[in-house]
Amino acid sequence: MPDAVVLLSGGLDSYTAAAMIAADGYALNALTIRYGQVHAREVEAARAVARALGVRRHTELDLDLRGIAVSALTGASAVPKDRPIDESIPSTYVPARNTIFLALALAWAETLGSSDLVIGVNALDYSGYPDCRPEFIAAFEQLATLATAKGVGGARFRVHTPLIALTKAQIVQRGLALGLDYGLTHSCYDPLPSGGPCGRCDSCVLRAAGFAQAGVPDPIVRAARG
Repeated sequence: MPDAVVLLSGGLDSYTAAAMIAADGYALNALTIRYGQVHAREVEAARAVARALGVRRHTELDLDLRGIAVSALTGASAVPKDRPIDESIPSTYVPARNTIFLALALAWAETLGSSDLVIGVNALDYSGYPDCRPEFIAAFEQLATLATAKGVGGARFRVHTPLIALTKAQIVQRGLALGLDYGLTHSCYDPLPSGGPCGRCDSCVLRAAGFAQAGVPDPIVRAARG
């Protein structure tokens, strides 16, 4: 089984993307990054998801971005609630986050002798982040080939984005078809003191719409209600 390095946050999207790549015959090496996010509860979810996926390796990396990346997700401002979801770039955008994360995944992949990276970005049901677009992924693949010894040696890196053209409902349906337990995941940007979802941030709104459109209950919401 060829190795792939997957960026695993503990959220619904990264879990589904990882499972889809595993179903394609790749051995998963999961990279979870503690970057100073206010919703650090997702790191615990990433551990549970990694166990469920049976990853070959799971690395947790500390890289505090709070000193250089101003974002609501790094505590610079309050997480916005109840806003219209459109393609404007919200305050939860973390400057260059996916570029930084993919660069770290690239370093590990080259060390492992792998040419395959996996990220759960989505260009349909998303919050307007510029680093979730196909143009960005194509540019990073080119960069990866130019910037590495492996690439100079003739290898071609691929960034797998199995969710990029799916709606959130389709993502949920794909995951359920693969037998995923979404009760292990955490998506909320501003969790309640209990650890449950706030139900009002962009991530919660998109997740709720996805489960509703898929016609299935969200196990996290069901658990939070008792």
